[in-house]
Formats: sequence, structure tokens, C-alpha cells
Amino acid sequence: MSIADNLLKYKNELDSVGVKLVAVSKNHPADAALEAYNAGQRVFGENLVQEMVEKQAQLPQDIEWHLIGHLQTNKVKYIAPFVKLIESVDSLKLLKEIDKQAAKNNRVIDCLLQIYIADEDTKFGLGFDEAIELLRSEEFQTFKNVRIVGLMGIATNTALEGQTKAEFQELKVLFDGIKVSFFRKEDSFKEISMGMSSDYKLAIEQGSTMVRIGSNIFGKRVIKHWKAE
Repeated sequence: MSIADNLLKYKNELDSVGVKLVAVSKNHPADAALEAYNAGQRVFGENLVQEMVEKQAQLPQDIEWHLIGHLQTNKVKYIAPFVKLIESVDSLKLLKEIDKQAAKNNRVIDCLLQIYIADEDTKFGLGFDEAIELLRSEEFQTFKNVRIVGLMGIATNTALEGQTKAEFQELKVLFDGIKVSFFRKEDSFKEISMGMSSDYKLAIEQGSTMVRIGSNIFGKRVIKHWKAE
């Protein structure tokens, strides 16, 4: 099947339940993303800043770019002019830099707090207590150019469906608690980004509002030629 065929299969399924599809185009050429764009996709996710910047310059300007990988503070300035959503905010320090660079560009940048839910040391994210501490901090209250619109989490890479489901459930419970405690009057706080190619259906069952699908749309990833950050 073509990229367009793969994409439309997911779009039709997700549109029917009101879930946003983030097409993860990392390690795929801009031409592949353009094929998905021409099939109607407008939301794309990238892990590396340099890769996103290069593609953003080559592709249509109405694309909604999501940064979904670990973000270093010294890289924020490169995506601040155009990024739509940073899904991987995992520290107050990073959020401070996003606020600073957004202000320089006269923008308010939407962000998700990445929450550590996996039983894996390789994953990034805030602990539940750390997320609450960040939102309660005096410094967070001073930020004017970032908007927290939800949470993101990556489940453990496991075949144990029960474990994955439990991790997604934990994120949803945290989301509900944070919504009530900090964003009760803000309609913009509504996103739970969880679920990828292997577990997106479980994620949707547990309340995900956006899922990140890559290889099942674009096929096997090509050899990465972008420099590591």
C-alpha cells in the first residue's frame, strides 16, 4: 500500500472517534511527508530539531509541526518561530527557555508536559509529583508565552497489554486531577497524547486525544542522515 493509502486508513478510523493523528515523519524524506500532505494530512511529528527545521523549509507552510522527541534547551530557538506544539516538555528549565524564545518571536507556544509512565530507564518525562511541583511553582506563573494544553506519555515497550493499559490509565487519572486543580476554567487544556502504532487502540480506549503513528504510514525508516543533537 502507498503512504496515501496507509494514511487514509488511519485518518478514517481516528476521525470517526474524534482523535487527532500525528503522522511521525522522522527519518523519512520530505517527499514522503509531502505525499501524506497531498492525501490530506496536516499534522506531522518530528523527533530531531534539525530534521524538523529542514523539512519545514521545504514543505507547505500550513503544516502543523509537533516536536515529539527530547528537546535540549539550546535547540528551542530554531523551532520557536513555527512549531505548533511541543509535546515533550520535561522540565521547568526547558519550559522557561520555550517561553523566552516564544516571546522573541511574538508567539505563544502550546506545550504538553511529558509524564514518565513507562517501566524503562531510557524514557524521558516528569514524575507525577514533579509535574505538580512545576505547575505550583512561582516561576511557572510568570510565563506569558507558553500555554500548557495537556499531557504526553510513552508506555513501556512490552507485549503485556495489561501493563500498557495500566500506564495509560495512570496518565488519564493524572490529567483529570491536573485539569481540576490547575486548568478548571481553561478549555485549551484538553489534550492527552498517548499511543503509537502498536498500542494506539488501547490509548484511545483510555482517553487519548491524539496518537503518534509513523512506520505504519511511511514504512520502514530510511537511514538517518541528520546529525545527532
